[in-house]
Amino acid sequence: MDPVNDLAELLDIAWDAAEIGRRLMTTASPGRVSEKSDRDLVTELDVRIQHEIRDHLRRATPGFGFLGEEDGGGALASAGPVWVLDPIDGTSNFAHGLPLCAISLGLVDDGEAVVGVVVAPFLGLAYHAMKDGGAFVDDAPIHAGTNGDLGRAIVSLGDYDTGPDAAEGNRRRFAITRALAENVERVRMVGSAALDLVWVADGRTDACVMLSNKPWDTAAGVVIAREAGAVVTDLRGAPHTFSSGETVAVSPKLADPLRALLTSATT
Repeated sequence: MDPVNDLAELLDIAWDAAEIGRRLMTTASPGRVSEKSDRDLVTELDVRIQHEIRDHLRRATPGFGFLGEEDGGGALASAGPVWVLDPIDGTSNFAHGLPLCAISLGLVDDGEAVVGVVVAPFLGLAYHAMKDGGAFVDDAPIHAGTNGDLGRAIVSLGDYDTGPDAAEGNRRRFAITRALAENVERVRMVGSAALDLVWVADGRTDACVMLSNKPWDTAAGVVIAREAGAVVTDLRGAPHTFSSGETVAVSPKLADPLRALLTSATT
């Protein structure tokens, strides 16, 4: 992909694709709700949105790869441009009538997120960013917060683990939950990784901590958070990549104290 080949043009394509999802989420029935795995839901609308957005992107950007949650997942190719989609991030929220859900569409090129669009139709919020272009909600620029006091921080957590190994997977989550509960102002669990990330970008929260990732969870939100000035790492503080096991996004002044707290909680 040609550097800015144009990222602005590709961002427009992403907006058009997200609009397909927004329209369907707000007008179509969720359809049948089924369980992909232990307490992991999918609706017929998830699948329909993914197929319609995928078809749009293939027409608009032939030759680009595509990775979507509802095609059974898979690995993110390390080379070349790939659209990465979660058609409804926060499906459990959506299926229960909670408005905390979003279309999350990112463009990853050679392993780096370069375009991101997150649209939360029931909240009236639409976020976007492209590499070196800043981050925005609608047309207004956004920036990560400036709070430097962990005791005044709002921190969101990713969902607890499910499935046969949930007890082991949740051991760290419970330790981190306790450490945060004892040291920050409030802990929140939104249930949408995309919203977790863009709300750090928007300064609505000070940090988010997610202990399991898939590329479709984070591709759009990571570029939006970084372009807004947030620090995005793994649990140990190394720069986040799409092979990272965790995602931590935090406002710059809280990066060091939060890392120290997380390290203490998990060692």
